[in-house]
Amino acid sequence: MADVAKLAGVSTQTVSRALNQNASVRPFTRARVLAAIEELGYHVNTAARTLATGHSKTLGVVTINGTFFGPVSTLYGVERAARFAGYYTSVVSLRSHDRRSVADAVDRLNDQLVEGIVIISPLISAVEALNELPTDMPVVAVEGDPRVDLAAVTVDQAGGARMVTTYLLSTGHETVFHVSGPPDWQEAQARLLAWRSTLEEAGAEVVSPLSGDWTAQSGYQAGQVLARIPEATAIFAANDQMALGVLLALHEHGRKVPEEVSVIGFDDMPESAYFIPPLTTVRQNFDNVGRTALRLLVNQIGSGARSVDRVVIQPELVVRHSTLNRA
Repeated sequence: MADVAKLAGVSTQTVSRALNQNASVRPFTRARVLAAIEELGYHVNTAARTLATGHSKTLGVVTINGTFFGPVSTLYGVERAARFAGYYTSVVSLRSHDRRSVADAVDRLNDQLVEGIVIISPLISAVEALNELPTDMPVVAVEGDPRVDLAAVTVDQAGGARMVTTYLLSTGHETVFHVSGPPDWQEAQARLLAWRSTLEEAGAEVVSPLSGDWTAQSGYQAGQVLARIPEATAIFAANDQMALGVLLALHEHGRKVPEEVSVIGFDDMPESAYFIPPLTTVRQNFDNVGRTALRLLVNQIGSGARSVDRVVIQPELVVRHSTLNRA
């Protein structure tokens, strides 16, 4: 740090303030410090800083193991927000979110002196585990169950499903068929229940949903069934990957999209705009989820008190060419 200060022509205190993003450091001075850091290849000694300040500037993230688009995108959103705010992140991926697994993950993160934890908890089985977290640890649950007394950030999954179902009905379809996600996922259940209630309120027939596992393969298998049902002119797949499988099955059976069948997904994966045809879907703002989760967590760290603040992020319907107005 002394070498950085000498090269930048500032004091070591100024270097420290610049690294900690103190507002008292002028932009020009901060730029000089950062340039000196880059030239010298300086790295912060995290252990020394923790001992000196009592703050590790490290946050823990507990997430589910796998490559599912929603949890992975949420993780990236949290990491980006943390990095921008000057925090490091330590990530623990779990196969299941049962009580013991989550408790072990929290213990591991505590051993690393994290200042707070974000738990990406899409599974219904996480409820018991989240209710038993240490009360002295700042925690924010992302997509957390409303029965848990923790600060939480959620996307309005039910609102997104209502938008999809209402839109398809408004474009001339008598009902909407649904390919749901796994029954142990909170998002899947919220979308399923909202789809069903929207049809019931509109007086439309509720056809038994087909269940998938978020993969394109499961969507393809459901699509093989739906393609043989002439009345299936509108299909809501609970995520974009399953919608991709549905599109392939319909194509193989000669069902034209969107002329004969309208298809809508959920998530707005970057690839969705390049499906054939480009997919109408529901966009979740994962960057906003990450920023909001970090803000709630940092507020707890600053106040020294656990909060139960809840923020709901609104999704957006993105209309592309896989749907057609038949009205």
